[in-house]
Amino acid sequence: ACAPYRRLYMCDRNLEHIEPKKITTHNLLLDVCLAAQYEGQSISDDYVKYRGNNTDLNTNICTELARSFADIGDIIRGKDLYFGNNKKDKLQEQLKKYFKNIYNNLTEEAKQTYQDNDGNYFKLREDWWALNRETVWKAITCNAHDSRYRKMGADGSIEQSDMKQCRNITGVPTNFDYVPQYLRWFEEWA
Repeated sequence: ACAPYRRLYMCDRNLEHIEPKKITTHNLLLDVCLAAQYEGQSISDDYVKYRGNNTDLNTNICTELARSFADIGDIIRGKDLYFGNNKKDKLQEQLKKYFKNIYNNLTEEAKQTYQDNDGNYFKLREDWWALNRETVWKAITCNAHDSRYRKMGADGSIEQSDMKQCRNITGVPTNFDYVPQYLRWFEEWA
């Protein structure tokens, strides 16, 4: 699948420049949230302009933000499919170092759970994302002031989120980050 335009220009530069030895789960979360907030602001600003020129656009800002949110999740978990340049490889190498440092600071019992002989720390990364995804969602949606997330229920009915800023009382209103990236991209291009 071809990466959508918004993925080509996703700004995650600050994640590449953290000193790996100084990384903790907290300052990694801060930097991921800063990247998400910047990405969300960029999408929100561009969405208003794009919507003005393309009145047939059949999506809302919350869906656009959910797509980038899911891509951020894929990047963090080491599942990103974008091979546009060597930037991805550099970022993934940095993330491996960050999660190695987080791993090294775990208790011995936790180290048994997250041991990874390949140095990718996929299980640790997956659990870190699951633990922090709601905070990242709040960061990416902070500029979507009056927007409500719409999702289809199991019966085909459309439900709106309970709160503005694409938020919901019960947490993140999307599960896009658990749908394989290539399927999301196919749907986005459709």
